[in-house]
Amino acid sequence: MQDLTHDNQQARELALGCWFLTGATATGKTTVSLELARRIHAEIILLDSMTIYRGMDIGTAKVSLADRSLVPHHLVDICDPVHSFSVSEYRGLALQKIREIRGRGREVLFVGGSALYLKTLLRGLFDGPPGNRDFRNEIERETDQVGNGELHKRLAVVDPLSAHKLHVNDRRRIIRALEVFRETGRPISHQQMEFDQATPPGQCRVFCLRRPRAELHQRIAERVSGMFRDGFVQEVAGLKERWGTMSKSASQAVGYNEILQFLDNEMTLEQTMERVLIRTRRFARHQETWFRGMQECRILDIAGEIAPAEVADQLLDLGLHQTEPAAR
Repeated sequence: MQDLTHDNQQARELALGCWFLTGATATGKTTVSLELARRIHAEIILLDSMTIYRGMDIGTAKVSLADRSLVPHHLVDICDPVHSFSVSEYRGLALQKIREIRGRGREVLFVGGSALYLKTLLRGLFDGPPGNRDFRNEIERETDQVGNGELHKRLAVVDPLSAHKLHVNDRRRIIRALEVFRETGRPISHQQMEFDQATPPGQCRVFCLRRPRAELHQRIAERVSGMFRDGFVQEVAGLKERWGTMSKSASQAVGYNEILQFLDNEMTLEQTMERVLIRTRRFARHQETWFRGMQECRILDIAGEIAPAEVADQLLDLGLHQTEPAAR
């Protein structure tokens, strides 16, 4: 990690000194987090790309106001759903909150299932040089004449790894990769790899809850059913009436596009519920894949109606008996 900038290295070390509780949707993170926060005297920063949006409460399983009154929660309800919110914006605000909470003499506990946010905090984020509008316009004009295939071949010459990863029609990312090479003289793929170095689990407190697949599917089914009973359709209808549309990032939340299709009479309520259920299960599998691939995560398998306090005690014991102290 020697090639990281000094500021980025400091930010990474700051994040590595925190506690993290993650896992797939419906594993029971919220109830456990409240118990763990009390034990370590922590305030919670939400590690969730969708609960940042105001008005998106039911469909995101947003932590309740009652729970927020028990333990301070941060980075919730900070953005309207018509606005986009980037990973880099989240990271900047999260680092600011860490410093504020530490300044109050409290521990920091991140809670949520956004794997990309987790990876960005633990390993850093490559932003690259600022965009060069003249260069981009020139490449766009050239590509309009010769086609995406020729643009992709040009990238393969200077950055074969990026060319292998990017689809020939992904013009925006191909141009960005060419731009980074032009501005820095180094392939973007090589620079991104510098931010893909894992921290040994003994040097951080990153815990991932995991339940048996069949049990998780049942919990997801119960959650989805409960969301529709609690007014998920009415919530989306209210957002549509107030805002008219949602930003690209907000609309990625599971269930919202499906209900918008229902409101436009494109499918029945029964079909909508089934699609939301299927998509939620797929999302959970995607999350589990991410977490398995992150060396920092220590998996804690739980099952059945285990008490949140019992899980919190296990996490506390693991966190206090690391092989090496967390970075501060």
